[in-house]
Amino acid sequence: MKITASLLAIVACMAMVAPASAAEETTVPVTKVTAFSSGVAYFEHNGEVTGDAEVLLKFKVGQINDILKSMVLMDLDGGNITGVTYASRDPVSRALKSFGIDISGDPTLGKLLKQIRGATVVISAPVKITGKILGVETKTKHILPANTLIRQEILNLLTNKGIKALPLDTISDIKLADEKLNTELNKALALLVESRDSNRKPVKINFTGKGKRGVRIGYINEAPVWKTSYRLVLGGKEQKKDKAFMQGWAIVENTSDFDWEKVQLTLVSGRPISFIQDLYTPLYVPRPVVRPQMYASLRPQTYDEGIAAEKKMFALKPSPARARGTRAYEMRRKTKGIPSSGAVASRLAGGIADEAEMGKSIRSSVRSVAAAKAVGELFSYQIKTPVTLPRRKSAMLPIINQDVSGRKVSIYNQSVMAKHPLNGLWLTNDTKLSLLAGPVTVFDGGTYAGDAQIGNLSAKDKRLLSYAIDLKVKVDPTESSTSKITSVKIVRGVIYVTRKYEYKKSYVIKNKADAKRTLVIEHPRRSERKLISPDEPAEKTSKVYRFETDVPAGKTGKFVVAEEQVTSQSTGIWRSSVGTLTWYTTNREILPKVREAIAEAIRRKNALTAAERKVKEIERQIATLNRDQQRNRSNMGSFRSTSSTGYKRFAKKVLDIETKIEELQAELDEARANVKSLRKLLEDYISKMNVD
Repeated sequence: MKITASLLAIVACMAMVAPASAAEETTVPVTKVTAFSSGVAYFEHNGEVTGDAEVLLKFKVGQINDILKSMVLMDLDGGNITGVTYASRDPVSRALKSFGIDISGDPTLGKLLKQIRGATVVISAPVKITGKILGVETKTKHILPANTLIRQEILNLLTNKGIKALPLDTISDIKLADEKLNTELNKALALLVESRDSNRKPVKINFTGKGKRGVRIGYINEAPVWKTSYRLVLGGKEQKKDKAFMQGWAIVENTSDFDWEKVQLTLVSGRPISFIQDLYTPLYVPRPVVRPQMYASLRPQTYDEGIAAEKKMFALKPSPARARGTRAYEMRRKTKGIPSSGAVASRLAGGIADEAEMGKSIRSSVRSVAAAKAVGELFSYQIKTPVTLPRRKSAMLPIINQDVSGRKVSIYNQSVMAKHPLNGLWLTNDTKLSLLAGPVTVFDGGTYAGDAQIGNLSAKDKRLLSYAIDLKVKVDPTESSTSKITSVKIVRGVIYVTRKYEYKKSYVIKNKADAKRTLVIEHPRRSERKLISPDEPAEKTSKVYRFETDVPAGKTGKFVVAEEQVTSQSTGIWRSSVGTLTWYTTNREILPKVREAIAEAIRRKNALTAAERKVKEIERQIATLNRDQQRNRSNMGSFRSTSSTGYKRFAKKVLDIETKIEELQAELDEARANVKSLRKLLEDYISKMNVD
């Protein structure tokens, strides 16, 4: 029998309400948020508590690990933090089994009562009866006249008047007299209620102390990367030469479960290392099962030598960097009030035709609400005006509103666009701020000119920025190359050849505009080549040289980049073929004495080759005669009489062949000796070849 609606009242009576906690539940709001560009943010709650208090915060399951790893707690006026409690991540069924009354698996009332056999209960059936539970049994009851069999659970109770058997369906309520069992049942039911909200888990912080006190709760949690976008205004009557007006906006999103109400917001550009470690999931270590050794005796143990106590050990001290990091967590009790600078309005180029009016409007309509400063290796923008941002909302906040150095140029890179350069500028970050990477919308002459992208830009950094195609300038690149041998030498029979390759790339530039163009040419940079002219580029990266050249209005000019590459090659004369060596003797770039030395080596190699060829020819002749001799001896065996004409004929041939073989063998020995002598002479000649 399951716990039906008719029996819920019984269970409710069994689970008497637990007494309320002595600690007062208090709300502590978010007052400070520091967002990093590495995907995390530091959240700080500040508020007051009175006496013993409990602060309840709720977090998503995926955030608990960060909370456990980074939470910082402060009771600022003599109080104490007695602990932080949170719901376990153990399966609910496993957690329910840990209580004195196991309500996992949706048990029936009969099964619940069986678990507390021996417990004292007060029952209304309908008369109030007090007794101890002996057990619950199931009986079959025969109902007439339908002749139906039903199963009925019976509670057996030991009372002062003896044992009573009470059908469960006649009991209206049951009360547990044992307060410990009552508390266990309440805790199990509370856990069931908490487990229903599987996405958000409560974290309770307990503060103890006397009177009203300030408290602070801080922690790191996952947060969206705050982003930046920029507006760059070029030209304008009031704009100084080689200057541009930059406006920067920070895009911030509140994806937390707390509304931000007048929050002190700081945006930090930098990439502190951050990671997630699973501290939330309970860790169970498997343990071995050890069976008792009933009859085995314990053997004497031997132990390895340890480090003697009297030996001096080096003391480890925190580094200065670690000490500074510790001091960074020391926080003042009260946050200073920050005066409001008024509402911030943004009115960009829409509807403004005159470029002077546009620049003036952007300057006057928006004021930066950020105070910037360096924080160690990072850079922060502290928003001067407290920020109010409801949960699941985003905002754009102005952080830069000032002039920067920006000189207009055209940027040509053949691999980007073969025929035309791009409109751009040399942008120098003289704002004393670190600019985070982001998109840039460029306005020129009072109108939209294009979009660009910049990477992270530290103070005083200089960077190229391009935003449109410069159709009024055309570039025609051509390439040529030459090579020549600069030196050849022979060292102990090895030829060393040094070649120099010269590369020239000509950029023919036609300027069809009515004003001078400054062209930045990005020329490929190859590590094996050396730049000859121009002497130095305006700038160089790991991949390109950047050259600047001016092209007058309506004119065509040429810009030439010259490079050279020196290579070395070695060739061993002994292993090289005659054909390869002959090339060196016919190349007029090589000195005559080197060519003559190589020619002599060729003659000696040819002589050795001829001698080796002669040896092979004699060996071939001897092999042929040996085969003929074997055939003649076989023919001699076919004759029965050694005095027959045929036998004598083949015998004579065998003798003649043997004589010839002996003559050839003498020649072979002489030829082999000649080969050995020529090889030795060639080896000696090559090993002593040193020509420079």
